[in-house]
Amino acid sequence: MSKLDQYSDKDKKETRGGFGEGIYEAAKKNPNIVALTADLAGSLKLNAFMKDFPERFVQVGIAESNMMGIAAGLTIGGKIPYTTTFANFSTGRVYDQIRQSIAYSDKNVKICASHAGLTLGEDGATHQILEDIGLMRMLPGMTVIVPCDFNQTKAATMAIADHHGPVYLRFGRPKVANFTAADEKFEIGKAQLLSEGTDVTIFACGHLVWKAIEAARILAEQNISVEVINIHNIKPLDESAVIASVTKTGCAVTAEEHQIFGGLGDLISGVIARNKPVPVEMVAVKDSFGESGKPEELMKKYGIDTPNIVEAVLRAVQRKGK
Repeated sequence: MSKLDQYSDKDKKETRGGFGEGIYEAAKKNPNIVALTADLAGSLKLNAFMKDFPERFVQVGIAESNMMGIAAGLTIGGKIPYTTTFANFSTGRVYDQIRQSIAYSDKNVKICASHAGLTLGEDGATHQILEDIGLMRMLPGMTVIVPCDFNQTKAATMAIADHHGPVYLRFGRPKVANFTAADEKFEIGKAQLLSEGTDVTIFACGHLVWKAIEAARILAEQNISVEVINIHNIKPLDESAVIASVTKTGCAVTAEEHQIFGGLGDLISGVIARNKPVPVEMVAVKDSFGESGKPEELMKKYGIDTPNIVEAVLRAVQRKGK
């Protein structure tokens, strides 16, 4: 039995729901945790937090820039603020405030961003930010985390409370396969090996991790042995895991719900080029804005679904063989 066979998509949950449960559990243990939101408490699943910790909840309204400034100020008094809104408004709208008031000052703010990427769906291009991983990973000292499912998002939300320094935590809106163990500890800076392989490595993050597992199962039927690694920590990156894997497999594919520029693909390619040059193929949105539509249809149209990963693997393996 392949390790891939143990993962199931029968239990589907929203990753934003994992955030809601995670911040609630973290707040029960740490009285310094404060939740701030920009008029999106329901969307970010903060109902339980608001009910039990009303004195630690701040509704700033549609004023995201102010929210970042307030969060930075709260850290001076020893609080651990979690800011919450959509990914577009968590990064693009407030980049100056994050850079100047949070990252530059190394403030202990947790920037928690829901509804990221194309899978936001019908809200369309103005809300479907696909540049945020690149924006945030370029900031000095910023930790960037992109968990793959409900359980991992919950674990990551709790783990970042104990990490000192600014964090960008990215998750999504739709229900996706919830396949990681509920009791698995989240380690900042460590990649997660989901299956071992010898022919090719797929490095994926976020919603594309499940697509990578699906692709690996299809490729196994073609006698292609795939190593699947979940890069839930974009920064700091587990470079040793990347180098060790491609040294074994000899080629790689990256898969992400992000622009092809500035995200996981560029990051992995840079590490490989500096340490162990091998063929790399990237599955990502190719320099385009999104549009309104159903999440699965958008992923297919913009080339970031399971068949696209399969095709990328076949290209990478062919290049390795030349």
